[in-house]
Amino acid sequence: MAEEKDILDYLARGGKFSAPGNAPARYRAELLRMMASFVDSEMAGAAGFADCINWGPGVKEKIAASRIVLEKLDHAERVLKIMGEFGADIDRYQTVHPWSARISRDEDIGVTRRGGDMRLNVFHYPIADWSDSVVMNVMMGAATVIQIGDLVACSYQPLGAAFRDILPREQRHAELGEEGLRSLAARGNEALRKIDDSVNYWWPRVAATFGAPKSDRTEMLKRFGLRHRSNEELLEEWRDRMSVVLASAQGSRSGRC
Repeated sequence: MAEEKDILDYLARGGKFSAPGNAPARYRAELLRMMASFVDSEMAGAAGFADCINWGPGVKEKIAASRIVLEKLDHAERVLKIMGEFGADIDRYQTVHPWSARISRDEDIGVTRRGGDMRLNVFHYPIADWSDSVVMNVMMGAATVIQIGDLVACSYQPLGAAFRDILPREQRHAELGEEGLRSLAARGNEALRKIDDSVNYWWPRVAATFGAPKSDRTEMLKRFGLRHRSNEELLEEWRDRMSVVLASAQGSRSGRC
């Protein structure tokens, strides 16, 4: 217990670990869980978005969708390599889960875990069509950028370095989505109606990825130096960002909670 307290004090002072052997058991378990959630979300997100490539209305859109799929898989591979250093069987890991599996569009699973992987629940829901994929990418893309932004200074140095490389590409994915959204919105009232329907569908599902406003686990991750901001702070930043993005694409909108 004294040793663990010393480690927590070290992390609270901004200390960092550079190799698996330095990390205590509780820290390792939380770090692996965090990495698994990221990897599974990138794998499931790529699998779901791959189905949307042929929905793209033109070559430019298909290229953008393909790029997002490719880079999400690359991000997953980068973090998987770090998991492998902790003893994870990364070859089996990549094939054991049905990454493209989705639940019914009308089902609402809230924050309840579903299936055998650690993907964020938003990646259990199916995408309806091209317009829906663009809206989902805009909303979840912004959430991903905000969430990774909180992880780039995490106390496990190899993971922080990986996230620093990943973040600019995830920012570009979000920008591609915003470009696509503006293009869709310019098509007129029917396109705007579809955008609005998708925003209403994805809003609570993406918001749920930030977790409960008050979370004992998040506080523990902050003590470990793996997180730095509260779920509530990250969610509020996402809401503000969405207000700007949606207003830019569609004009004035009513607020959402």
